[in-house]
Amino acid sequence: MSMGKLLAAPRKWWRKFKFKRKNRSLAMDILLTLLLGGIGFVSIWPLLYIVNAAFKPISEIFLFPPRLWVQNPTLNNFFDLSVVIADLNVIFSRYLFNTVFITVVGTGATVLIGSMAAFPLAKYKFPGSKVMSNIIVYSLMFNGSVTAIPNYIIMTRLNMVNTYWAVILPVVAGTFGLYLMQNFIVQVPDELIEAAKVDGMSEYGIFFKIIMPLAKPAWITLIVLSFQSFWSNTGGTFLYSERLKPVSYMLSQVVSGGISRTGVASAVTLIMMLVPITVFVVSQSNVVETMATSGLKE
Repeated sequence: MSMGKLLAAPRKWWRKFKFKRKNRSLAMDILLTLLLGGIGFVSIWPLLYIVNAAFKPISEIFLFPPRLWVQNPTLNNFFDLSVVIADLNVIFSRYLFNTVFITVVGTGATVLIGSMAAFPLAKYKFPGSKVMSNIIVYSLMFNGSVTAIPNYIIMTRLNMVNTYWAVILPVVAGTFGLYLMQNFIVQVPDELIEAAKVDGMSEYGIFFKIIMPLAKPAWITLIVLSFQSFWSNTGGTFLYSERLKPVSYMLSQVVSGGISRTGVASAVTLIMMLVPITVFVVSQSNVVETMATSGLKE
């Protein structure tokens, strides 16, 4: 069978697949819709409160019991935030550059290295491959606080403390991305790889032209999760120079100014939340569409 037919076979199988609607009465459908709607409203409540709090004057923020909807919307919280930022020793663009660099480079390295390491573990059998897979699974049980001290010792010995790489490399070396990609790549039919080898394609060609396109749902999900992780990273104990600090650290210092900055803190929370949510919403639509047409579901 040619490679083109193999690539088309899963999609033909997907077109023949039909969903069967469960037999439910109209009353049960209405009940389920109301139940799911109620759960959705409870889930979105914190988001609505954060958005409204960012536009509330101080007098409304401290009301008890708290009100969800803002009565007298104002932009004073954002104006106050801009004034505080203008008084910083380091210009805001520098903080923004640090965040963009750490997020873009870290996310790209996490996806690329995790995918390239997952490919041989998922599709090739070599001595110790099963043991390595088990170690990867076991490593997921360790909390980040457990590995904080070992990471700091390693970064110190590599002379990377107070550099961007001290923030990027510990996350890139994590096993979650490797585990996620491995479990998705293993679903790719072996016949595709064998046909590609018969056609003379190299291992790198197989990886970039077959594996990565078919594993698109997995690496898009990994991009979303990695982006959120790097975007909210404050640098921790790795970054000491103020010129290397990310936006999240700068905004956390703004918030720590006391109760008088409660309104500013609400504006900061909204700003820090908007970018990850936007990335998630845009990427989620791609994940759902790709999952529906990838033909990898068994």
